Amino acid sequence: MPAPRILVIPGSLRTGSHNAKLAAVAAYEFAQAGVDVTRISLADFPLPIYDEDLYVKSGVPKHAVNLKRMIGAHQGILIVTPEYNASVPPLLKNAIDWVSRVQDPHEARGEVFRNRVFALAGASQSRLGASRALGALRLILTSCHADVIASQLALAFADQAYDDMDRLKNQADIDALKEMVRQLIDVSQRMM
Repeated sequence: MPAPRILVIPGSLRTGSHNAKLAAVAAYEFAQAGVDVTRISLADFPLPIYDEDLYVKSGVPKHAVNLKRMIGAHQGILIVTPEYNASVPPLLKNAIDWVSRVQDPHEARGEVFRNRVFALAGASQSRLGASRALGALRLILTSCHADVIASQLALAFADQAYDDMDRLKNQADIDALKEMVRQLIDVSQRMM
């Protein structure tokens, strides 16, 4: 069976972001598992704040179309999100809102979410490890009819979670990451 293509999307643009670091660690783990992995930055897909009037007047921005096509070129998607006020950051929510509006000919609006499998991870300096943001993101994606795997990684105390080489230190975190990676690959392969 061919290996699935996996897309890793960090939901943070901040310099030194714990979530961008976690996305890099996850991308490395996918590569070690022998799959074709792509890690992107949402900075490469700048989007205006979603506004129904703007959508009606101007249509979907080209960067939303490009992001939708990037997602569509992969069977599995890992989203790594920070937690802002117990929820998903606006950058990530806005990207999902715009991508959900992209409709290519001969497909339903938001179809890109229906034909892929998603995994979730998040890092926070708190003891909850972005778990509230992960719950909110799971709700957002399932409302878009996405298949979201059960395994996820909520990385607590992220400011202390990495060694000098930016690898995870805690064996429980390493095991959770490996389980999430394995499950996303397995489910993505079955959906091919």
